[in-house]
Amino acid sequence: MKRLIETLKNIWHIEDLRKRILYSIGLIFIFRLGSYVILPGIDADLYKQAVEGGASGGLLGLINLFAGGGFSRASVFALGIMPYISASIAMQLLTIAVPSFARLQKEGESGRRKINQYTRWLTVVVTAFQASGYYIYLKSLSEGNGGIDFIVTSNGMFWFICMIILTTGTLFTMWLGEKITDRGVGNGISFLIMVGIIASLPASLINEFTSRVNENAGGLVPFVLELGFLVVVVMGCILLVQGTRRIPVQYAKRVVGTRQYGGNRQFIPLKINAAGVMPIIFAQALMFIPGTVQQFFPDSQSNFIMQLNDFTSVTYNIIYGFLVIIFTYFYTAITINPTQIADDLKKNGGFVPGVKPGKKTAEFIDNVLSRITLPGSIFLALVAIMPVFTTAFGVGSQFARFFGGTSLLIMVGVILDTLQQIESHLLMRHYDGLMKSGRIKGRSSGAQTPVGM
Repeated sequence: MKRLIETLKNIWHIEDLRKRILYSIGLIFIFRLGSYVILPGIDADLYKQAVEGGASGGLLGLINLFAGGGFSRASVFALGIMPYISASIAMQLLTIAVPSFARLQKEGESGRRKINQYTRWLTVVVTAFQASGYYIYLKSLSEGNGGIDFIVTSNGMFWFICMIILTTGTLFTMWLGEKITDRGVGNGISFLIMVGIIASLPASLINEFTSRVNENAGGLVPFVLELGFLVVVVMGCILLVQGTRRIPVQYAKRVVGTRQYGGNRQFIPLKINAAGVMPIIFAQALMFIPGTVQQFFPDSQSNFIMQLNDFTSVTYNIIYGFLVIIFTYFYTAITINPTQIADDLKKNGGFVPGVKPGKKTAEFIDNVLSRITLPGSIFLALVAIMPVFTTAFGVGSQFARFFGGTSLLIMVGVILDTLQQIESHLLMRHYDGLMKSGRIKGRSSGAQTPVGM
């Protein structure tokens, strides 16, 4: 405890770090405040009666989780930062599949600025499309709840309000994230997503405690066991996020003038989970398709489709876990290019001891990557379906989602990145780090390629 207080004092004494933390807290407060500001044209009291708790499951529940509850509250930040994430993923795939975008990525800072500009424009298009979908969702909700019509303006005017305000809200959220990145601590976009997720943690924790104590569900002991298991799962996710396989690289000696360069040994850190949370996001998107298609054919009933719509069924979780494994290999393959790594090593006079430069090095890196991706993908699949297992053992559905899936991986990754940046500020000013031994490593520490959020 004494060391913790001393570390907090050291953080407060660093003026630049103190300003960054306070600046980030201020922008996060604005973001949370905006998630409670309801859209114009909606009667707030009637809307609360109509939603009865808001979106709680499926795709809408996932969007609501990332938006910090703003989706279910019909706030000006209802879409949150998700349209920007969708646009960023699309641009990342374009830089791999389209040669012109790939050339832009290799142009350095100027190319990165152009890609960021295209991403912003694409965000506007994606947000406008999703805002129209959100208008349809609110309109169907207003017309299908026993006559509780909470929309107090005409349909045309309300559609215009949704388009303008929701698009502006997403762009403003994107601006907040960029400002946190530039003048705050951590990655702003990821930080806002984490804040939206973690905002529901206190209420879920209180509800779980209340249900255990007041409803004769085992008392306090099962609740303590749940917290202990949550700590174990978090530790496992930290290992998954930070785990790497280091490939030794030797650089040849070069003499330039009177100076000697090279001759030292370094490492290529290949991450066990180079794909981040992207495989889970892609797999979830595919698993939502059967339920979406069935809405257009309500009369057709299929036992297989019904199982795919049941998140607790064995069929759903087997297919879901299998898709996570496949997408882990797929996303790792398109983000890490062993041939490019081998060529870069050859150009800079580096080689892997015992392996010939060029094609043989590329094959060696590819084999190592394939071997470490298998256990990483299996563990990622277990993390993805962990909330279902915890629910089967009696954990409440709201609290269970913090035991795995995108929620836990994003929280662990963002917290590690933020703590790493804070520790860097401490070490630069000759203070002790946040740990007695070792150093905190974020998701991007030594990474060859960018990973998901």
